Amino acid sequence: MRDPSPFAPSPVEAPVAAGTIVFLDPEATFYDRQFIAGGSPWRLLRLSDSSRLVAERWKGGGVVRSGEERFARTLVQQGLLHPLHEATVSLDDVDVVIPVRDDVALLRSLLEQFVGFHVTVVDDASLDPMTLNECAAQFGVDLIRLDENRGPGVARNAGVNATDRPLLWFVDVDVNIDNAPDVLARLASHFNDPLVGAAAPRVRGGAGASLRDRFEREFGPLDMGPRGGLALPGAAVGYVPSACLLVRRSALAEGFDPSLRHGEDVDLVWRLHDQGWLVRYVAEVVVTHRARGSWRQWWGQRLAYGESSSELARRHGARLAPLRSDAWTLVAWASTLVGKPAIGARIFRIARNHLRDRLAPSSDDPGQVAREVVGRGMARSAGPLARSVVRTYGPLVLIATLHPKLRRRALALFLVGTAWRWKNSRVRVADVPLAIADDLAYSVGVWRGAWRTRSLRALTPQITKSSIGLREVLGFKDKLDDSIGPAN
Repeated sequence: MRDPSPFAPSPVEAPVAAGTIVFLDPEATFYDRQFIAGGSPWRLLRLSDSSRLVAERWKGGGVVRSGEERFARTLVQQGLLHPLHEATVSLDDVDVVIPVRDDVALLRSLLEQFVGFHVTVVDDASLDPMTLNECAAQFGVDLIRLDENRGPGVARNAGVNATDRPLLWFVDVDVNIDNAPDVLARLASHFNDPLVGAAAPRVRGGAGASLRDRFEREFGPLDMGPRGGLALPGAAVGYVPSACLLVRRSALAEGFDPSLRHGEDVDLVWRLHDQGWLVRYVAEVVVTHRARGSWRQWWGQRLAYGESSSELARRHGARLAPLRSDAWTLVAWASTLVGKPAIGARIFRIARNHLRDRLAPSSDDPGQVAREVVGRGMARSAGPLARSVVRTYGPLVLIATLHPKLRRRALALFLVGTAWRWKNSRVRVADVPLAIADDLAYSVGVWRGAWRTRSLRALTPQITKSSIGLREVLGFKDKLDDSIGPAN
């Protein structure tokens, strides 16, 4: 077990400074006069009248005024508000750490982008160390040699231990950064918030004409998508990759878990979160990452990512659950899939009524708020649920298509779960077989990891309890209430 990272400052002790420019998350929604919904993970918050006016003023951008600092901090912590800070970083504040093994051509290309930076290259037991020595000497960067190849996490830790500047910028050798000073400035600006422990850009696939390159450009395994925000367990962005990651040294403690060859970035981000640090995903800043050089390497990469889930599940438990849902949302969509939509409709009505009753004391129109919140929640869950099933249990879904009575429903589930990839992009026919292969490789890796660790944690869904009771769904409670009738 790794020692925990140092605790972040308390949010109560670190309000957002007056004068800070902030903007409300574009997906935040106001309901009635006292509620705001959004953030990631999604939540519904009650606001006072004065707080509602302040939050509305921050739509599209605004300034935190005196007296609003603590309220701003609350919304930032919930992922509903995003501060904008000016970049104040100096190159003397940053140590760039680049792990590498034999890829001298890529290293040379990357070092050309970091002229003027303090760079430490960690040779992770290269077979031809002399060539790396010559490359490092040519660019005047520091070089550390490891005698045993134990993976990028160990190599990065060696770079951490050999440096001392307050910010650490981890960059993989196959990453391309067009303008390193600009990327640094835009990432480092977030560290003006004392609670931010790490920040990462969007990592897209690099340019290229091959089928692999074009697929990676849209669906690279390190691409966390076009929407920025906080990266934390259960959020739309659950983690950020360490391929290009800026970290506050004081938050890092002992760094990456040396026992993890894959998934070490997930583990680090979640440990930072557990100690109160915010991790920012800055999607508007884009760097690129080279695709694997062969189909075998491409498949192996996806396989390894899936296999790492079992080791991560041993450390982080249900956070690695392949599917998350409350019980009745899952039943509602399952019943619709098998041709019983009336059950789903009944569950929706009961959930709406439960929320309506809870909101009634503080809402002008609790029925309307409950209808919109529950309706959006149910609709928003369908695609991700199908995607989660296909991503982890895809082979089982395909096997189910061989059964005559299950074929149509299994195919529908597989198609929805696969097509959900394209919710924000145009479908290219050539990408479809690669998308299926991508999911299958990851799924095979998950199952292989479960077999290797003799643990089903990475395959076990996280089904949460609901306030809805079985008697209500079956209609028994309604019948019992009717039988009691009014008192005479």
